[in-house]
Amino acid sequence: MKIQELVSEAISLPVTERAFIASTLLKSLNPPEPDIDAKWAEIAKNRLDEIKTGHAKTISGEEVFQRVWKRFSE
Repeated sequence: MKIQELVSEAISLPVTERAFIASTLLKSLNPPEPDIDAKWAEIAKNRLDEIKTGHAKTISGEEVFQRVWKRFSE
């Protein structure tokens, strides 16, 4: 089976089956690494704690994109 035929057949599947295929393919490209995932989870928890306690300042997504556009348009 050619790749385009495979893609066409996959696209014709119900959304839940396409989601399963997409998820499986993505996992095959970037397999889970429990040690690294645990470290990222700890970093995320620490950052959330900093926000909740007021030790970290948050900014809106809109402001982030304004800064990015400004930085790359100069």
